[in-house]
Amino acid sequence: MAVSDVHIGYAENRGLVESIEAGSPEDWLILGGDVGEIAADIIAVWRLMRSRFAKVIWVPGNHELWTAKQDPLRLRGDARYRYLVAAARDVGVLTPEDPYPVWVGEGGPVVVAPLFIPYDYTFRPAGTTTRDEALDLARSTGVVCTDEWLLHADPYPRIDDWSRARVTYTEQRLAALDPAVPPVLVNHWPLVRQPCDILRYPEFALWCGTTATADWHLRFRAAAAVYGHLHIPRTTWYDDVRFEEVSMGYPRERAAWEAYGRPYIGPRQILPYVPRPERKRVGTASGDASATASARG
Repeated sequence: MAVSDVHIGYAENRGLVESIEAGSPEDWLILGGDVGEIAADIIAVWRLMRSRFAKVIWVPGNHELWTAKQDPLRLRGDARYRYLVAAARDVGVLTPEDPYPVWVGEGGPVVVAPLFIPYDYTFRPAGTTTRDEALDLARSTGVVCTDEWLLHADPYPRIDDWSRARVTYTEQRLAALDPAVPPVLVNHWPLVRQPCDILRYPEFALWCGTTATADWHLRFRAAAAVYGHLHIPRTTWYDDVRFEEVSMGYPRERAAWEAYGRPYIGPRQILPYVPRPERKRVGTASGDASATASARG
């Protein structure tokens, strides 16, 4: 099972998180980032899920990496990430820094590969060719992610430098996998740009991924890819590889999904794969939600 963007700071979301249960003692749960902004809250969710699932796997989202004023933990950038990795290990939660586990249950065997590949401003709006041009356009339209104030890249000069370092590190790990066992690639940000095509605010794609991972689902023979961040939960197919957006999203967004006849139904089952009746292929969505991604991120 997989869920992302649970944003535990919202009371309604907290209730939904507390209701998540395993269907069997062998179930695994992927937490696909944006559990929350406060380290103590994030760790509390890890502890709860670890008490209910045989294995819990976490990847960071942008919100976990924020240095928010309400969080007593004042670490920034990579130091904050490393603190969270250590805290996850203390409660038995797997991270992108740990050996990749192998799921041997129904639908396996597959390697579940949690990744930490942030964005690098290469998902640029049409008509822009550089990072600065794209950011200027976003600012002029009022679509600027909160990351620009709260997510720091220390010790890297910028988030795009951090992203490039993570791409190099992760490519080496994925290339060393046994080619006979396909991976499920898990990253908070989508590994391909196509899911961003239906964003209500196209400029927000700048904070949604990197073109450096555009062929990873093919190059590393992925069985599936799991992501969040966009708050548009749905199933899409690219190059015959299944992509699952697993966001819980904000309460106001779930109300909109409900109005469109697509209520939130909890964590998604990744394996074994059960096709949804409305599933479409060739990069089209299964229609699980409208394009309501927030411009704040």
